[in-house]
Amino acid sequence: MSARSRAESFCTRYGLAVPVLEAPMAGACPPELAAAVAAAGGMGAAGVVNDTPERIAAWAARFRELAGAAPFQLNLWVPDPPADDDVVLQTAFLDSFGGRAAPAPGPGPAFDDQLAAVLAARPTAVSTIMGLPAPAQVDAVHAAGCAWFATVTTRAEAVAAQRAGADAVVVQGMEAGGHRGTADPADAEAVSVGLLALVPWVADAVTVPVVAAGAIGDGRALAAALTLGASAVQVGTALLRTPEAGIDDGWSARLDGLDPTGTTTTRAYTGRLARGIASDYVRSWTAPGAPAPAPYPHQRRLVARYRAGEPGAVDRVNLWAGQAAGRARTEPAAGVVARLWDEARTLLP
Repeated sequence: MSARSRAESFCTRYGLAVPVLEAPMAGACPPELAAAVAAAGGMGAAGVVNDTPERIAAWAARFRELAGAAPFQLNLWVPDPPADDDVVLQTAFLDSFGGRAAPAPGPGPAFDDQLAAVLAARPTAVSTIMGLPAPAQVDAVHAAGCAWFATVTTRAEAVAAQRAGADAVVVQGMEAGGHRGTADPADAEAVSVGLLALVPWVADAVTVPVVAAGAIGDGRALAAALTLGASAVQVGTALLRTPEAGIDDGWSARLDGLDPTGTTTTRAYTGRLARGIASDYVRSWTAPGAPAPAPYPHQRRLVARYRAGEPGAVDRVNLWAGQAAGRARTEPAAGVVARLWDEARTLLP
């Protein structure tokens, strides 16, 4: 099947006009952005890892108010195994940035409650990251009439996801901004494969559609991903500077013309490995004498306390950025999606 035919088949199956999915970026996916992507013929999305069931329901309701019956995906993290919550060293290190931590928050929303809310919202696709849901949870997704898109970072993860019932695999290259979706958090640094190597390697091993994610910053990258075996692409950083995303002005400005070498991988924000801008805060965690960040979710909760408390030098937002961040533009999201596809289709046979 040709690259164009694969893309057309995927679009037909999921009600799209263009093979472009919005990356479900937690904290940077307001329904207005998802609706704008949908208006251009793509699939909107939200990352709901931090959201209560009530917020999940409200997001879906607002999306439908703006976009009607347009397709969208909701993304959940498969929970990590319980980890030690001793954060004495990390707390002392964060104290050195100045400011004062707010009181510790209560426990976050439970995964089972989030999943129930996602299924009640009936998205086109439920996507997951950080491993595979339990078989009963996969069955529940399908029983709700939703597709399951599994995020993978290796060929072995892709094969396992297909065996578990995935309807598509989102193949995440190491260039991607935000969190790396490895099933085992301890493997994240070692699992560092570029998208150009990973897409054909996975596409040759599975029969379900492949969605390519990582440094899709223009139509050339989109066309390359489809040519290598993907059926669609997922874009995140390319949409961050759009007015609909509404991210912090300082974060947006730092993406402007950012060289690929200006990003790095870090656990400094959440304890899970992720790619972002190499800020002073991020670099400090690799300086001599710095402790290792606490495991997820303890590092995320600890950093959130310092952000909510008396201001210090801790980055106020997670400055996520993929290696193609310098190509992100301050134009409407619908224009970004349309431009990516217009550029790509002129390059496809």
